[in-house]
Amino acid sequence: MSNPDSFIDEVTEEVRRDRLFALFRKYGWIGVLLVLSVVGGAGWTEWQRAQAEARAEAFGDAVLDALDLGAPQDRVAALAAIPANGEQVAILNLLLASDPVADRESTLAALETLANDARMPPSYRDLAVLRKVVIAGTDMPVAERRAALDPVAAPGRPYRTMALEQMAYLLVEEGKTDEAVAALTALLSDQESPGGLRARAEQMIVALGGEVAPTTAPSGEATEEDAG
Repeated sequence: MSNPDSFIDEVTEEVRRDRLFALFRKYGWIGVLLVLSVVGGAGWTEWQRAQAEARAEAFGDAVLDALDLGAPQDRVAALAAIPANGEQVAILNLLLASDPVADRESTLAALETLANDARMPPSYRDLAVLRKVVIAGTDMPVAERRAALDPVAAPGRPYRTMALEQMAYLLVEEGKTDEAVAALTALLSDQESPGGLRARAEQMIVALGGEVAPTTAPSGEATEEDAG
């Protein structure tokens, strides 16, 4: 390569460096700002996490201290005085509703509050409705109990099968035995029904004079009769 060509290349490279330096002086603050934002965001996230853990720990300690109190009224008063937010409110209301025998009125009031709190997740609200219907019993008209359970029994709801079980018991209460047996039998074949619910359904079907179909052994498994 000739000397003129080398000189031109050197000049071109120098111009490029000058332009790059000029761009850095003009826009370099953006990169600095991005770095500071990332570092600051990470620090803020970590601080928030530490604060959330501290609040959760304080909430848990306060709940345990309240539950350690001897008299039911003292426990209720201590639980009601605990600061709470978000799902902690739902947990407190469920704890306040955990002693229906000693304080039925407060229990039902706590469940009513939770069931009507639109800020809470459906799982907490549906559980509150179920407990309220069970605890209220015959003091709550059948029509009101069915209306309360109906949305909880909708497809996709977390306690759907438990709500259907309670609605079957309402049919028993109304003297509609055949309909109750049919509803309970449907729960036996429902894939979402837990084992405990199926056991209760079988016992109720037999008590109502119905028949429970024998369980079919899975493919490849021998039944007791086959073994004999």
